[in-house]
Amino acid sequence: MFRDIARIRQKIDQETCIRLLKNEKRGVLSVLGDDGYPYGLPINHYYNEEDDHIYFHSGMKGHKIDAMRKCDKVSFCVYDSGYVREGEWALNINSVIVFGRVRFVEDYDKAIEISRKLSYKFTDDQTYIENEVRKSGPRVLVFELVPEWMTGKLVNEA
Repeated sequence: MFRDIARIRQKIDQETCIRLLKNEKRGVLSVLGDDGYPYGLPINHYYNEEDDHIYFHSGMKGHKIDAMRKCDKVSFCVYDSGYVREGEWALNINSVIVFGRVRFVEDYDKAIEISRKLSYKFTDDQTYIENEVRKSGPRVLVFELVPEWMTGKLVNEA
């Protein structure tokens, strides 16, 4: 059902894919949008090592929420900032793409805990995080991506 990458020599291992998901702060979530058009948007995320799911937080309404309620199949792409090998000019970029299905987190306490964990990717200021949770928590929607297929590659832009 899912395709492997065409240039197999560029494939990176699962450990590197997971490292990217854990360490990079943002990716592009793609959903099936209005009238069948793809809709991709930058979004921050939290990779949970305990269940291997990827979590996101959002407002309660909007294009992506409507799209995911209609079709739970999504893809999520994360890539690093890349590097240049000494003596070369081309950028080398590691990327991972995850295909799977989304579920909305109905348990409020779990949604708040995930929101906290996601926030720690950006700051360790507990006071700030707790103020945000108190202020925005009742209006936050958390959803999880349950991976069905994941693959990654190292691309050289030369």
